[in-house]
Amino acid sequence: MKVKNGDLDKLGLLFERYNRPLYRFFYRMCKDGQVSEDLVQSVFERLLKYRESYSGNGQFSTWLFSVARNAHIDHYRKEQRNGDSIEIDEERLEVDSDDPVAVHNKEAKQHLLELALDRLDEDKREIVILSRFEGLKYKEIAEILDTTEGAIKVKMFRAMKELRDLVNHLKDECSYE
Repeated sequence: MKVKNGDLDKLGLLFERYNRPLYRFFYRMCKDGQVSEDLVQSVFERLLKYRESYSGNGQFSTWLFSVARNAHIDHYRKEQRNGDSIEIDEERLEVDSDDPVAVHNKEAKQHLLELALDRLDEDKREIVILSRFEGLKYKEIAEILDTTEGAIKVKMFRAMKELRDLVNHLKDECSYE
């Protein structure tokens, strides 16, 4: 609210608090580190430009992720018009452990999950990322996507079932190779 009211020094605090969650959201959606960083910057530019539109009702993070979602959509619409392609930045998968077997197992599980997540439709992937990776509640996701909480619950259930099936399918594929 202070940023909305003109105290732009507080924008730095918002950036510190939300740049990592926004980056993770964008990275999980597009798998490109540079694009993710650019989109985070775009969100904060939009936040500054449209700060008057924040009403103060509901969670700030809900409004911020709505702005982020729109930035993502706008970016890919523009990219489709320009015919640009997406490159995957594999270096972003990090594992913290000294045990090589544990590191390998965790990396393998993460890789399977990332592959399965990539195979989901974009709308399902977005809901899973917002809920499971960014920790937003179904009600907040419903506000972001301009739908009902019940619809989000149904979509989330279906997305998680499909994700589980995809992970199992990929495990089977990997065990045959």
